[in-house]
Amino acid sequence: MTLKRPPRDVRMDVLRGWMQVSIFISHAYTVVFFWGIHAAWGISDSSEQFVLLSGLALGSVFTLKRARDGFRSAASDLLGRIRRLYLTHLVVFVLFAAMVFWVQMRVPLPELVQETGWAWLAQDPLRAVPATLALLYQPTFMDILPLFVFCMLLLAPFLWLLDRFGDRALLAPIGLYAATQIFGLAPPGLGGTHITFDPFAWQLLFLLGAWVGRRALLGGPPLPRHPALFGLAAAVLAVGLWVKAGHHGWIAAPTALMETLADKGTLGPLRLAHALVLAWLVAVLVPRDAPWMHGLVPRVLATIGQHSLHVFCLGLFLSWGVSLAFEMFPARAWWLELVLIPAGILALAAFAFWLDWRRVPARHAISGSAGS
Repeated sequence: MTLKRPPRDVRMDVLRGWMQVSIFISHAYTVVFFWGIHAAWGISDSSEQFVLLSGLALGSVFTLKRARDGFRSAASDLLGRIRRLYLTHLVVFVLFAAMVFWVQMRVPLPELVQETGWAWLAQDPLRAVPATLALLYQPTFMDILPLFVFCMLLLAPFLWLLDRFGDRALLAPIGLYAATQIFGLAPPGLGGTHITFDPFAWQLLFLLGAWVGRRALLGGPPLPRHPALFGLAAAVLAVGLWVKAGHHGWIAAPTALMETLADKGTLGPLRLAHALVLAWLVAVLVPRDAPWMHGLVPRVLATIGQHSLHVFCLGLFLSWGVSLAFEMFPARAWWLELVLIPAGILALAAFAFWLDWRRVPARHAISGSAGS
């Protein structure tokens, strides 16, 4: 079978860029800007969408490479991507640790290292380092990239099962997810930390994305648009808003059962449904390309989205610095937020444009020739 690479989906780049901005705002623990992101109004956030979109993109890439060059070549390419992501996590881990320990020595926050989960590294490095390499030691903000590594390791076997058994292969990730919800399966968090994103649950979202990406590349039917689905989607979003309103203290707090169904760590069923509904609504209602996507702000977001991983890593450092400023100067937090959050977003955008400029060296050569 001959497959063609699909045209670039501008909508995806814009969405990824907006989600990077949302993650930066969320990680900084803001008060004012928080109300501008969808996590303030529902029970899922940008984390779910990134996991889903990553599965979709990598599932498409693997399927395309396998069709062109065979399974071995596609698996080799995927292993290269996993290795690069794993090394990226380790680099971020080392730099973040250095930043936290340096700040601990410079600012009057004596419990900073302990509260952010980094104390084990200082107290028992001979055990902390192997735990880090095993991705089981996850201090502050060191929790999401290990999840992606785990999910990517499952991708090739899952796509092989799809080729062999068709859509029945979905029973494997669904079964693991169900077992996690029933029996509480979870890898151990070491060094006093815990695994924020249970990979045995979150893998379902990633592999569903891979299933959709493969299906679309192979020419599968478009997503359904039955009116009943829109009614169901509206009901799920309404329940999500109700739960979030309880979290904000506007109405009575949700019941313990509802909290369990919306739990983030285990990707509770209600939270999973909320994330899938949002993704489906965007997919069926927002066109792949539209004139408004080429305006200034969408183009900036698209550039950020095209460099999601590196922008995300920078955002971790910036958001932690902003949250630290809020903690050190609580009386001034409101105006610090009005200054630091826009400054941080501009920094992320500038970094993305710099990466974009470096990515195309031929552009520099052409510019140099034109100027000479």
